[in-house]
Amino acid sequence: MRDLETIEMALRIAETGHLTFATLHTNSAYSTINRIIDVFPSAQQAQVRTQLSLVLEGIMCQALLPKASEDGRVMALEILVPNAAIRNLIREDKIHQIYSMMQTGQDKFGMQTFNQALATLHHKRLITLETAMQRTSNADELKELIERGSGLNQSYTGQGKPTVAPGSHASPYAQGRTIGERPPVR
Repeated sequence: MRDLETIEMALRIAETGHLTFATLHTNSAYSTINRIIDVFPSAQQAQVRTQLSLVLEGIMCQALLPKASEDGRVMALEILVPNAAIRNLIREDKIHQIYSMMQTGQDKFGMQTFNQALATLHHKRLITLETAMQRTSNADELKELIERGSGLNQSYTGQGKPTVAPGSHASPYAQGRTIGERPPVR
């Protein structure tokens, strides 16, 4: 989505109940939300924030990074799953507070900041520390996550077995499950 007309149409389609996918060239959930809202004239931005808060189902920002083994690339993924608090922050134009909600919503909602993704990839020895430090926008936070051993999403061990019992997350899509396994129908 690169222009006002396209973004306006995507919001309108989503409001009618259609699942709408779109791509933007942004590097964080925060900048994605800002890009969508800022493309509109200031007189419309409050309405757009309300619309977006009602229809947004998720934001994924991805980057392909060189593997430490130098035999390919691995994806680092920032994930935003809008819960009631995040929807409220969007409506109230407090988008700068979303990042802290993402930091604390990792296990319960399946959210992940880009730094948490980088720390996880480094802990799993999939990327080098140098690569992680080159790609972060907050080096101090990333160093702290790596030193504490944080960043690892505890709902999935990577061994084919989820460690979080199905049904314990607020979102059916945030459940710990094996790759390819679909969420249960409610």
